[in-house]
Amino acid sequence: MSELRFEDHGIIDYLEAWELQKQIHAEVVAGTRPDTVLLLEHPPTYTAGKRTDPWERPADSGGAPVIDVDRGGKITFHGPGQLVAYPIVRLPDHVLVVDFVRRLEEAMIRTCAELGVTTARVPGRSGVWLRADDSTDPSARPERKIAAIGLRVSRGVTMHGLAMNADVEMSWYDRFVPCGIADAGVTSLSLELGRDVTVKELEPVLRRHLVTYLAWQPYDATPDYEPRPEPKHAPKIQLLTPAK
Repeated sequence: MSELRFEDHGIIDYLEAWELQKQIHAEVVAGTRPDTVLLLEHPPTYTAGKRTDPWERPADSGGAPVIDVDRGGKITFHGPGQLVAYPIVRLPDHVLVVDFVRRLEEAMIRTCAELGVTTARVPGRSGVWLRADDSTDPSARPERKIAAIGLRVSRGVTMHGLAMNADVEMSWYDRFVPCGIADAGVTSLSLELGRDVTVKELEPVLRRHLVTYLAWQPYDATPDYEPRPEPKHAPKIQLLTPAK
């Protein structure tokens, strides 16, 4: 197991952080820097992964930039109150990309559990989720995502990473279709626990679990929820062509 370095960058512009990722990625590839995890927050920013459909973008971004990025996945939001972690690490030969994703998910699931929120994976949908509330309750909430993942692997070294909602302003999510999944919701630790959970409280917990799961040792995975494939890629509102 190689050394895992953590760097806390506070709130940093997305494009500035992206350039920093590229620089560190090159150094890890070259062997001149140990595996590094960047911990930070971004100003309000939407990032669109390679699988983003045009209809999933915000019609009104509220002044936040919408940036096309080279990671997998769809569109998501970053903003203050959301902890972002960018693990720039060399994958061991025995660790496939899908295993790396599962390890990041497990670290976030264990982080949520330590803070008092029960979560799991939903096969067919990346990230970390809460079950839907009892449907007999008039105020029942749907299945909802509390943490997202979007990655790129180049020359055996990872880029981009994960985002966990601590006390982020949730109204930003009303402007687009988060991760292209229109039949589910988004939540935060603060909403689920009914108290203010800050990034400062969340960060050391996530950091500790990342150290555990990025040590590449065998682990017992949290049982999944029921599989839920992503909905078909189509606009929520039918697009009409002008009559000829």
